[in-house]
Amino acid sequence: MAPSSTVNPNPSNPSEDLNEPSNSSKIIPSRAVIGKVPNHWLHSSSPPTFDLTRPSPPNYGLPCSRSSIKLRTTTTPIIISPSLSALVIIDMQNFFLSPCLGRSADGAGNKAGQDLLQKAIPAARKAGIQIIWLNWGLTDKDIEDMPPSTRRAFGFEAALDKEADETDLPAVDAHGVNQAAAEQVLKDKDGVPHAKDLTENGKPKRIYKGLGSDIGPVKLEDGAFIDGGRLLMRDTWNAALPPTLNTSYEEGVQLGHKPDIWIHKNRMSGLWGPSTPCTEFLEREGIRTLLFAGVNTDQCVGGSLQDAFTKGWDCILLSDACGTTSPEFATDCIEWNCARTWGFVTKCADLEQGVEGMMKAR
Repeated sequence: MAPSSTVNPNPSNPSEDLNEPSNSSKIIPSRAVIGKVPNHWLHSSSPPTFDLTRPSPPNYGLPCSRSSIKLRTTTTPIIISPSLSALVIIDMQNFFLSPCLGRSADGAGNKAGQDLLQKAIPAARKAGIQIIWLNWGLTDKDIEDMPPSTRRAFGFEAALDKEADETDLPAVDAHGVNQAAAEQVLKDKDGVPHAKDLTENGKPKRIYKGLGSDIGPVKLEDGAFIDGGRLLMRDTWNAALPPTLNTSYEEGVQLGHKPDIWIHKNRMSGLWGPSTPCTEFLEREGIRTLLFAGVNTDQCVGGSLQDAFTKGWDCILLSDACGTTSPEFATDCIEWNCARTWGFVTKCADLEQGVEGMMKAR
C-alpha cells in the first residue's frame, strides 16, 4: 500500500455539503490519505469506508451525499463519484451470446445481460455515469499483427488441403474460447469424419479458422439467414450486440449528456500496452473509477480489469453483470483477487441501491 497521511476535516467548514444540519460538536473521524494527489483515496476506520471521490487538499472535504454513491461491496463499503466513473461493458456480442451460434439463452452471459438491462444500465444512466461498450472489433491490420498466443486463445481448425484424404482430420487445437466446440468435433468423429459431416467434395462442413475467419450464413430465430461475417471483425453481425442490448446502446447514444460510447479492442484486454483507444478516452474524460461487466469474467473482463488496476484506475467488478463458460472456480478466482487485491466486488442491486440513495438525498 502507498504511504498514507492522516487528515481531520474541519467540521465547522466542510468543503462539501453533507446534507446534514451543521453541528460544531459533531466528531468527524480522521481519515488516511492513500496515494498521491490527484490520484488518491481516503480511508475512514469508523465506520470502515474507502472514499474514491478524490477530494481536494488541504481539507479533503467529506463527500456530498447528493453527488456521490455509497456502494456496499463484499469487503469494505466504498464511495464513488458518478462524474469520475464509467460502466465498462465488455464483449456482450453475438459471437459470445447468440443462441443462433449455439450459445445458451439462459447461460451465464445472457443472464448477465439481463442484470445489465434491468439494473446496472438504468442505474448508471440515472446517476450520470458514463457507459462504455468495449468490444472486439478487428481490422485486417489487427489480424496481420495478431500474435500466435492470442490466435491460440480462440482455438482453431485448419482446413484440409485439396489433396487430403477424406479420412484425414482437420488440425484442431482444443483450447481457449472454443475449447468445448473443438472437443465435440473430435468426440463426434471418433477419429474419422462421418459422412454427414462432409460436403460433396469430402471436406468437413464446419471448418473454424480462428479470428478473422468467415463464419458464413447464420440462421436467425425467425428462420431468416444472415451473413455472420468474419469472426470478431468490425461491422459484422457476429461482432454486433444482441437485439435487446443493441436497443439499449442505441438509446444511450442519443443521450444529450454523456452518451454511450462504443470502443473497439484488438486483444482480450481493452487496456493493454502503452495506450489504447479506451485508455485514451478515459484519460481525456478524467475518468478514474471503472465498474466492469460483460463476458468472459475470467478472460476479457478479468484481463481488462487487471490492466486497469496496474495503470492506476479504481476497479469494481459487478459480479452478477459478468458471465463465463469456464468452470466455477475460474470466476471464484477472479472475484477473490478483485475483492482483496485489484479493487472491489459488488452487485447490480447494490449499484441500484446506491444510486437511489443519492437521488433521495437531492
